[in-house]
Amino acid sequence: MGLGQLLGALAYHFDARGRAIGTANIIAALGDRFPRKRLREMVRMSYQNFAVTMLSLFWSSRITEENAERYLEMSGFKEVLNRAKQEKRGVVFVCAHEGNWEWAAVAFSLLDDWASIVAEDFKNPSLTDIFVKLRSRERHRVIPQNKSLLKMLRAVLRGESAGLVGDLNLDPSGAAAVVEAFKRDGESLEICATRLHAVLAKRGNALLVPVLTLPLAGGRCRVMAQAPIEIKEGGERLLCQKTWEVFESFIMEHPELWLWPYKHFRYRPKGVTRPYPFYSSPNLHFEALREETW
Repeated sequence: MGLGQLLGALAYHFDARGRAIGTANIIAALGDRFPRKRLREMVRMSYQNFAVTMLSLFWSSRITEENAERYLEMSGFKEVLNRAKQEKRGVVFVCAHEGNWEWAAVAFSLLDDWASIVAEDFKNPSLTDIFVKLRSRERHRVIPQNKSLLKMLRAVLRGESAGLVGDLNLDPSGAAAVVEAFKRDGESLEICATRLHAVLAKRGNALLVPVLTLPLAGGRCRVMAQAPIEIKEGGERLLCQKTWEVFESFIMEHPELWLWPYKHFRYRPKGVTRPYPFYSSPNLHFEALREETW
């Protein structure tokens, strides 16, 4: 914990580019809610949370079924899995880059069920191999991002669990959906996020369950499965939006735990008056996605 806090503070100090992205993001999203000093502090704490999360991933192989209660407080999972078994459905657990999302994957692996998670590939294949090994567990398969849809769809159709991170920013020409975030004065920021969880829930008839993670004192973590998202009418985009709203509610309570130095708002919509971060730019594919019905 101490090393992660130190490394995160150093990264914040020396990573001028990432610090600028984080500051621009948090000003665009929350700029009128907090003074500038507090915004900078939240970006620094975001760096520190990321560093602790990554270090804890390397340590997480020490967590077993026998000692898990010393490190993880898990809630809501038994209820979800019992319902899934009664209804003979799979479960899609989806979290965001907030809190200790890596230990959310550890929690999935401790469930009395097979679980598959999607892991984003690194540009360096050697790094990808390292992180796949770190994230793999006994009943826990790590699926590369490439061709993950069909593999995970088969898993949930078999009644298994699947897990992924739902706030990754994707190329709008891929499996993405536009969600509206951080609404202020009647206008939202728009994010081009993955729609994989919505596809699995819709086409696999699976329960869609947001998962929140809250770091606790002493390096422990609370992992909380929320109530399944259910809509009577609407498509995949609406499911993505409802999932994001669960994440945003938590981010507003704990803004320092979200990954602010990430380019969440890469695409700037046409005709908007609300300022976007400096790195945002227009995109024709993104404009076409915005026209998708809910």
